Amino acid sequence: MPKLVPSRPTLVGGFAGLLAGTAAVAASEAATALVTGVTGPLLSVGNRAVDWAPRPLKEFAIETFGTADKPVLIGGVIAAIALLAIVAGAVGVRRPKLAVGIFLGLSALAAAAALTDRAATAGPALRLVPVAVLVVVGLVSLVALLSLLRRSLAASGHDADESTKVSQQGGAHPANAETAGPGRRTFLLAAAAVAGIAAAGAVVARSFGELAATASRAGINLPKPAKTAPPVPQDVEVGVDGVTEYLTPTDEFYRVDTALQVPDVPVEGWTLRIHGMVDNEIELTYADLMERNLVESRITLTCVSNPVGGDLLGNATWLGVPMHELLAEAGVQDGADAVKSTSADDFTIGTPLSVLNDPERGALVAIGMNGEPLPLDHGFPARMVTPGLYGYVSATKWLVDLEVTRFADFKAYWTTRGYDAEAPIKTSSRIDVPRSFAQVTAGRTPIAGVAWSQSRGITKVEVRIDREEWVEADLGAEDSIDTWRQWVYYWDATPGSHTIEVRATDADGNTQTGARAPIAPNGSTGWDSTNVTVT
Repeated sequence: MPKLVPSRPTLVGGFAGLLAGTAAVAASEAATALVTGVTGPLLSVGNRAVDWAPRPLKEFAIETFGTADKPVLIGGVIAAIALLAIVAGAVGVRRPKLAVGIFLGLSALAAAAALTDRAATAGPALRLVPVAVLVVVGLVSLVALLSLLRRSLAASGHDADESTKVSQQGGAHPANAETAGPGRRTFLLAAAAVAGIAAAGAVVARSFGELAATASRAGINLPKPAKTAPPVPQDVEVGVDGVTEYLTPTDEFYRVDTALQVPDVPVEGWTLRIHGMVDNEIELTYADLMERNLVESRITLTCVSNPVGGDLLGNATWLGVPMHELLAEAGVQDGADAVKSTSADDFTIGTPLSVLNDPERGALVAIGMNGEPLPLDHGFPARMVTPGLYGYVSATKWLVDLEVTRFADFKAYWTTRGYDAEAPIKTSSRIDVPRSFAQVTAGRTPIAGVAWSQSRGITKVEVRIDREEWVEADLGAEDSIDTWRQWVYYWDATPGSHTIEVRATDADGNTQTGARAPIAPNGSTGWDSTNVTVT
């Protein structure tokens, strides 16, 4: 039978705290999986961190970690909770009341986060079910383990309150020697039981944690569009290895949003409400959308968080109902200039009404992506897709509400955090090959990438080597003004270190500026550049 290390009771106490915290979280996640419309304590706390974090911190996270920002945040929450659990257990060896206080403080934080979590759809009572499980399992486990640990230490001749290592004789008291072994065994059995609770909770969470929307989506067969997208032109790709694919595979499409957990929105019971400054309020089911004349369009989406040369953009084929048709049916009243859209997790976006009302712009309430129903993490069952505007003002996912209104009457999620209310996508370009710091063989070398200026289109891309004259690159065929274009320039590379820059010009004659600007408040600017060594 393994023995505790009585000379280090604080370490064993920390282990007990970590074990109790793990069991509490696992049990709460199991309860979350069994109760519809709630968010587990870990994600509730993480969601509050997302909403409360200052804008510079959000921008740093996206620029540093890209689409991995969510796992990093969740990992940080887990690490912080684990550390506090260890601290509670360690101090609880001598001061059990303080350990209980630390645990109850964490539980109160979890309860507050659950009650204010916009990602949860259940009522307040149900939202607190996982927290209640967390408190019961965690508190009972912590108190029991610490109590048994203190008894074991006392039986071994240790005074937990004074943290003395051994008695004056340098060993266990003879009177307690016979009880020390059973005390250790009891603690180890209790620890094993708590570990079993943690394992059982993890199994339940994994077995029953599948979103209802997953099964709902699996049963959908999209209808054929009334208007299909024209065939992709043969020469849209320039034929250079390493250049981004013209059509982005769904599983590689970027994802940037505030949802740490994808909202569970099955089509059963889902509706889209159109109201506000309209003559006729409309409420549509998923079946209603599928029965309409659906339009298929290829559109490149871009995130405002995309830095110069970044990859937070992608090109896909979307299927949906034209937004202008829905607004016409609702009958927009005079004086309105915006549409406030709301997601299932209460995230809000404000979009200029003039853009959504324009048939030429082609904004959609989309239900399909690349020939399949929208993936859950890209907005199932329905989302907005609006060419020419950054996503934070145009691309609401998990869409449930469209309110025709005025910009003067509301503030959307990101506009309350310092971003502009209207944000047209800026003409931009990116170098895909060669990568920065690459070693290139002297001679004919392709420099290639993509350029975009949705709703205007790209008419020219230029490349500059070592700040000499700009030279024009060859463009891939234009699919539409709403999609990016590939480009290539064949360079006669000479030995040495070189700096390559790129800029694009749109159909309105606007050439991309070289002035560097951050992503806030309305998108980054500057020329993408790369440094290479030619041998």
